Amino acid sequence: MSSSVVEVQVKGTLPTSGGCGVFIGNDEKIIIIYVDQMVGNAIMMFLKDLPKERPQTHDLFEHVLESLGAKVERVIVNDYKDGVYYGRLIISAENEIEEKKIIEIDARSSDCIALAIQSKSPIYVAKSVMEVSEDVSDIFRKVESGNILSQEDEDQ
Repeated sequence: MSSSVVEVQVKGTLPTSGGCGVFIGNDEKIIIIYVDQMVGNAIMMFLKDLPKERPQTHDLFEHVLESLGAKVERVIVNDYKDGVYYGRLIISAENEIEEKKIIEIDARSSDCIALAIQSKSPIYVAKSVMEVSEDVSDIFRKVESGNILSQEDEDQ
């Protein structure tokens, strides 16, 4: 794996009025990616390993991959432009004569994260993306502890 990326984990989620914030990072830095409510729900369900009555969109995608002899190898949040994170889905497929093929697909970072959690595949972020993204480690610690008041609220 190239040294131009860093491995991250999903640290947690935070429902918002317009969707969901997904905290991803490592011991050095945590960033937040805002996703729509549907993908946010899927991510939360995958994190908590909750059962579903019927297959959801990400389940369908995983079932199609499995039926084709393919799997999610890893995902990469590879770019950040105008407030939008971009992702790449790296899939490996092997056919009946054991020829292996690596496929890279452009995808929303939110779908990449959901599919990585679902398939227990690693998540990477480009170092350049980590560098330009705000470190929200303090906010994450407040959310995690249940103390999500801002410093301004605490000073009053």
